[in-house]
Amino acid sequence: MAPTQNLSTSAPPPLHTFHVHHRAVPYRLFALVYLSAILLLFYHHLYKLTNLLHSTTSFPLVFLHLSMVLADAILAFMWITVQVFRMRPIQRRTFPDNLVKVLDESGKYPGLDVFICTADPYKEPPMSVVNTALSVMAYEYPTDRISVYVSDDGGSKLTLFAFMEAARFARHWLPFCREKRLVERSPDAYFGNNHCSSEDEEMKTMYEAMKVRVENIMERGEVNEEYLTCQRERVALNKWRPGFTRQDHPTVIEVLLDNGEDRDITGHKMPNLVYIAREKSKSSSHHFKAGALNVLTRVSATMTNAPVILTLDCDMYSNDPITPLRALCFLMESIKGSELAYVQFPQHFCGINKNDIYANENKRLYRVNPIGMDGLQQGTYYVGTGCFFHRRALFGSPSSQLFTERRELNPEHVVDKDVKFEALLSMAHLVANSNYEDGTNWGSKIGFRYGSLVEDYYTGYKLQCEGWKSVFCDPERPAFLGDIPISLHDVLSQNKRWTIGLLEVAFSKYCPSTYGIRSMGILMGLAYSHFAFGPFWSIPFTIYAFLVPLAFINGVSSFPKVTDLLLCLYVFLFVGAYAQDLIDFLLTNGTIMQWWSDQRMWLIRGLTSHLFGSIDFLLQKLGFSALRFDVTNKVVDEEQSKQYENGVFKFGVTSPFFVTLTMAAIVNLITFVVGVLRVVFLPEKFGEMFVQMFISGFVMVNCWPIYEGIALRVDKGRMPRKTATISLLLVGILHCVTFYLINTC
Repeated sequence: MAPTQNLSTSAPPPLHTFHVHHRAVPYRLFALVYLSAILLLFYHHLYKLTNLLHSTTSFPLVFLHLSMVLADAILAFMWITVQVFRMRPIQRRTFPDNLVKVLDESGKYPGLDVFICTADPYKEPPMSVVNTALSVMAYEYPTDRISVYVSDDGGSKLTLFAFMEAARFARHWLPFCREKRLVERSPDAYFGNNHCSSEDEEMKTMYEAMKVRVENIMERGEVNEEYLTCQRERVALNKWRPGFTRQDHPTVIEVLLDNGEDRDITGHKMPNLVYIAREKSKSSSHHFKAGALNVLTRVSATMTNAPVILTLDCDMYSNDPITPLRALCFLMESIKGSELAYVQFPQHFCGINKNDIYANENKRLYRVNPIGMDGLQQGTYYVGTGCFFHRRALFGSPSSQLFTERRELNPEHVVDKDVKFEALLSMAHLVANSNYEDGTNWGSKIGFRYGSLVEDYYTGYKLQCEGWKSVFCDPERPAFLGDIPISLHDVLSQNKRWTIGLLEVAFSKYCPSTYGIRSMGILMGLAYSHFAFGPFWSIPFTIYAFLVPLAFINGVSSFPKVTDLLLCLYVFLFVGAYAQDLIDFLLTNGTIMQWWSDQRMWLIRGLTSHLFGSIDFLLQKLGFSALRFDVTNKVVDEEQSKQYENGVFKFGVTSPFFVTLTMAAIVNLITFVVGVLRVVFLPEKFGEMFVQMFISGFVMVNCWPIYEGIALRVDKGRMPRKTATISLLLVGILHCVTFYLINTC
């Protein structure tokens, strides 16, 4: 155990400590051995390629080998970048009780501004957003120091109505949480996971009544007069006039709770609760979620300007009421002048089925890689939610603060008025205008950064390039729990959006492999490069799933024989990589079956999200398509939920994603059958065909849900016949083209 501060008998108790994981040393030794094997593989590739070029070998064989060299080079690069996460993984521990003693003695709890973003009430149900807000409003923290800002980029009065209901319910819910000392402070989670006592029934009835009212107006698409309780609510909802659309509307800011005047049923102050629908104009760029976060940064600066900011996805509710105290165990030093920009908590999810068939838990992204980066010089990346920022970090480097165009927006500005104060509201409306950022540094040098669809990754990366640091805090009890997409198409669409955003960073002047290494050093640069160039997984996967098996069907192969010692090298590289990945997975409390699902989805993403995202990015660069931010659907029907619980893949829709998947399944099935037939009639050829048959067999095992969806299922989630027909036709065309090229070149 290595304390992060110098301890002595007279020193105050520690707020946090860390230790380096024991696997760091064996991982480094294994990396040396594995790297030697990679170098040996490329020596073989170079030797064989030289012989092919100096012989009369046909062009198809040379092309096949060059393709395999390219595939292996990308795999090698990605392996090298992932080793950075294994050099020095660390585990941190916090001591919130020690912090409370310090804060109670000083009486100075830092203010906390919470940013919650939502964009579509029909894809992100308002009740889910309400539960997220209520869970953080009920933090074990002085309520007069908490301000919750809800950004509604959908500009929906249905969402505003839901929060009007939430504001009324919160007056009862917050004292209920304090009195009961609840740990689960999301009403939906609490009432869903606990057997309610008779004392809870009244509160549950109140919550269910609110839920029914919100769901009723969602079904009708309109807020009926019968649901409004006062003139103030009518005035607020009357702002939705004819011509008000989600793409074109004025700013709407409604203060639903003001801690200067609002009290709960026991007389305690309520947190501030502010609804914001920023101005939208078809003539202005809105910069998606990053733009919404910057509006929240400015509006909150005019109203409260707390030194600590928490960013949350709308479906990511608090699962631990002392989470702000855990974050402050690190951030208290930053508030006093250190270089710490943010504290990132991992994403955890509820509702994941037993084997996590869509790899929604994403352990590498949210658990394995962050603890590895946390052990490096500047810390982990920002994942968009569950992150506590030091506000000052959004305004220039640690050594050189950038000042905004208005002094009220600077982080050191002190707000001494209530949030309903007219001058503050006027300023808030001004800074939420759609053209406010024109000619300013917002989005480029100040605030959350523009330039990528993955604004979280890009913002964290740019902050660390400026010299800021971060830490990863992974307490035993998950700090936040979120919802997951349970449709394969939704999962792949989300990953496609990430792919485009990552490539935007990779092919910009801020490329992590160049700019990142210069700014942060080689290890941090390679760590960020692992994500930026992650879409390149599609290249080796496409080569080994299509090109190599099609060549094999037509009699061309480039793999070693079973009797060749070189086969041992291939076996070591394959087994070594998979075994180390399995160990990482098991050490973060995963199971073997969950790991199998994870590696299968890794292959599926490579042939779908990464492939089509890369194509989309290329088309955008050529001017053939425009950037679009698709909100992930978080609404599920009963049948879909039942299929997911039973571990059954849902296809159901015709999609290009499923065409390439089905093609890979068909090609490798044919390849395997062809290999078996050749072995039956020419047993002596088995040694030459073994490696290709193994690869195709491995692909087939991973493609079992696809075969099942095509041939064995009759439910709505089966693979559409149209998709299977198109895939079979395209496979036939590919085979004919391959046959022609091999026999004519």
